[in-house]
Amino acid sequence: MIIQHELTLRPYPRGFHLITQEVLHELPDLPTTGLFHLFIKHTSAGLTINENADPSVRVDFESVFNHLVPEEQPYLTHTIEGPDDMPAHIKSALVGQSVTIPITHGRLNLGTWQDIYLCEFRNRAHPRKLVATLYH
Repeated sequence: MIIQHELTLRPYPRGFHLITQEVLHELPDLPTTGLFHLFIKHTSAGLTINENADPSVRVDFESVFNHLVPEEQPYLTHTIEGPDDMPAHIKSALVGQSVTIPITHGRLNLGTWQDIYLCEFRNRAHPRKLVATLYH
């Protein structure tokens, strides 16, 4: 059986944000076993899984991504939506738009220090639409 829900996250400021509990709060109880797939319907934000304990990890992610893909580069041509837009698209492509997590004993089978991140790459906060699919 496949169950699918669309949900909208509140606007988050630019950066890397833990959203696992917010997403799970919007869903029915998870099946005993299965797969959880989460997809973001945007090209300037992404999803990933990483450390949930030390907030400095999220700060370092932001610093490294800004170093790898800086804004206002003269070679960028897609600039009509502002200097952060094309870099946001590139960062989104690097991170990806989805995560898939096994469900075991009715819970997401994440590692001890893992959580789902919303990677917000735009300077202005926007609500973000997600599609959560449960396979069981």
